[in-house]
Amino acid sequence: MNTRRQFIQQSVGAFAGFLAIDSIFARAARAAGAVPSPGSGARTLLVVNLQGGNDGLNTVVPFGDPDYYRVRPTINVAQSDVLQFDRSLGLNAKLAGIKALYDQHRVAVLQGVHYPNPNLSHFRSTEIWQTAAPETIIDTGWAGRYLDDAGLPKSNLFKGIAIGPILPKMLVSNQTDVPTVENFKTGAFKGARDEQASADQILNGAGSDYAVQSPYLKLVQEIEHDANASSAQLPHLVAGYKPAIEYPQTPFAQGLNLAAAVIASGVGTKVIYVSLGSFDTHANQRATQDRLLEQFAGGMKAFYDDLAAHQLDGQVLTMTFSEFGRRVEENANRGTDHGTAAPMFLIGGGVKGGIYGDHPSLSDLDFGNLKWHTDFRSVYATVLERWLGVQSAPILGGAFDTLNFV
Repeated sequence: MNTRRQFIQQSVGAFAGFLAIDSIFARAARAAGAVPSPGSGARTLLVVNLQGGNDGLNTVVPFGDPDYYRVRPTINVAQSDVLQFDRSLGLNAKLAGIKALYDQHRVAVLQGVHYPNPNLSHFRSTEIWQTAAPETIIDTGWAGRYLDDAGLPKSNLFKGIAIGPILPKMLVSNQTDVPTVENFKTGAFKGARDEQASADQILNGAGSDYAVQSPYLKLVQEIEHDANASSAQLPHLVAGYKPAIEYPQTPFAQGLNLAAAVIASGVGTKVIYVSLGSFDTHANQRATQDRLLEQFAGGMKAFYDDLAAHQLDGQVLTMTFSEFGRRVEENANRGTDHGTAAPMFLIGGGVKGGIYGDHPSLSDLDFGNLKWHTDFRSVYATVLERWLGVQSAPILGGAFDTLNFV
C-alpha cells in the first residue's frame, strides 16, 4: 500500500463497514508525545474559517463610496461608527480588536479575493477554498498536502491540529494524520469514548467475522494501542501553559487559548485550524454578523496579546477565509444573499500591515456581485513560500504570483 489512507480504506472494507473511515483514521492521528525537533516550532500558520459566507462590505466598510449607502439603506454601517483606515475605508465598529492590531502594523487587509467561475454553493465553495482546486474535485486539502511534502519529523504527530468537532478537508492528506481536539482543559478528542467502544468491539471480533479474518487486524490493533496509550498526553503537553491575559468566554476565543498553549508547548505544530460561524446572513444581518465579528476580534486580540506576553507573537501568522462574500445589495429581509469577492485578513507573524488591492467597484458589478481581482491561491502561495518556506506549485497544482504582505 502506498499511503496510510489506502490502508485505512482497505481495513475498513475488511470490517464490512462497521467503522467509518474517519473514525479509524482519526484514532491513528491521536498519538501524542512527540518530541519537538530544533526549530520545528519556529513558525505556525493559524487558519480561521469565517464559515457561512461572511459579508465583506460590512466588515471592511467602503464608507466613502455613496453607492454603499444607496444599495444598503437599512443594514449599512454608519460612517460615524466606522473605525477608519483613511477617508474612504474602515472596519466595522465590532472589529476594535483588529483595528488595534492594524494600528500596530500587524494586520494586512487583502481586498477583492476569490477565484475564477465562482460557485455560490456553501459546500462546493468551501471545498474549493480548502482544496485549492476550483476546476476539479480532489481528495486532499492544500494544507494536508503541505504537511505531506514539508519533510517534517515523523515523530511529531501534532504537525497539524484542527480545533473543533471535525477534521476540515483543508487538513486531509495522504500520509499525515491530523488530530481534532476541542476541549482545552482535558484535550479530549471528539467521540473518543464512543469510538473506543466501537473499536474495542471490532478488535475483539464482536459481531463481525470480518474483524477476525482481516489481514490488517494486527496493524489496526497497533494503531489502536498507540492511540490509547498516548492520546491522553496532549493535556500534559499544554498543562504548564499559563495565559497572560483572560480570554473571552466564547468557544472561538477558548479555541484560540488552546492554540496558544499548543504553540507554546513547542511540539512543532505548523498548521492550526479553527472556525467561527455561521455568517450565512440572509436575514437580519447586522445583529448576527456584528455579534460574530465581535467574537472574532475579541478572540484574536486576546490571542496575540497572550502570545506577545510569551514572546511568541512573531512566530504565528493568522490567515482568515470565508467560502464567499455576499451580494452587494441588501435583500428584503435586511440581509444579503450569497455573493463572490470578499476581504481576507493576515495578522501577526511578520505581516507588512496595510491595505492590499483596490476595493471592488460597487457600480461595475457581475450580475449583482463584486468583481474579484486577487486569486486566493496567490494568497496561499505567498503563505507557503514566504512563511512556511516551501515551494507552492506542487501543493497548489500550478504557479501563482506571490504578494507582498509578508
